[in-house]
Amino acid sequence: MELRSEAADGSHGAVLKMIVCGVIRFTAVIVRRSMYAATHISHRPARSRIFDPGRGRMTDLTDRPVLSTEGREMSRLLARVGQTRDRAAFRAVFDHFAPRIRAFLLQRRLTSALADDLTQDVMLAVWRRAASFDPSKAAASTWIYTIARNQHIDHFRKVQRASRMDETDPSLQPVPPPAADDLCEQAEAAETVGKALEALSPDQRQVVEMAFTEGLSHSEIAERLNLPLGTVKSRIRLAMGKLKTTLGDLE
Repeated sequence: MELRSEAADGSHGAVLKMIVCGVIRFTAVIVRRSMYAATHISHRPARSRIFDPGRGRMTDLTDRPVLSTEGREMSRLLARVGQTRDRAAFRAVFDHFAPRIRAFLLQRRLTSALADDLTQDVMLAVWRRAASFDPSKAAASTWIYTIARNQHIDHFRKVQRASRMDETDPSLQPVPPPAADDLCEQAEAAETVGKALEALSPDQRQVVEMAFTEGLSHSEIAERLNLPLGTVKSRIRLAMGKLKTTLGDLE
């Protein structure tokens, strides 16, 4: 029994010795690598670059990761959409991001139909706001996912507000249909206005329709028709004067 105990003690001691030696060797390797790094890797001063005035500074050690080829291409296409309203570029951006945005929204436990609707809203916002995209400040994916997140938050807030609405509030009740006499008066008024518009010259009618039907400003009308701003204002002023004279009490 004593011999077995001595043998067991000897075996246990050998194992402990092997573990200790292994730890020592591992520690020595780490120390050597640290010394090598300290003596062979050059330390150049970080060149600071302001990225958000008043909030902080970004150095070479905190540069954004380099975009992939696909990421750079998406940023280039989105910038083109903003600069030239390039529909082909937007189609490429849409095909790339729409499925990803839908998956992003589904992960937030939205129904499939609601995710589809919000995806359309997001991509429509991308088209409308593309001119504000700056590839030097953010990647296309970051910019578009920010819009998606904001759309989701807005939807959530609307749902929360709707859940607190009083359905018996008179202001939320449907408007009763107009009486037959009112419909007749509206039809007659519409016919009168239509005849008054037809009495205008083609140039005057065109600017009036663009201003009141399409909701364009005088400057936008001038740009679309390639006319001086003063000419557009003069035509609208003359047209409105004729309409007031023709419509009389319907003004």
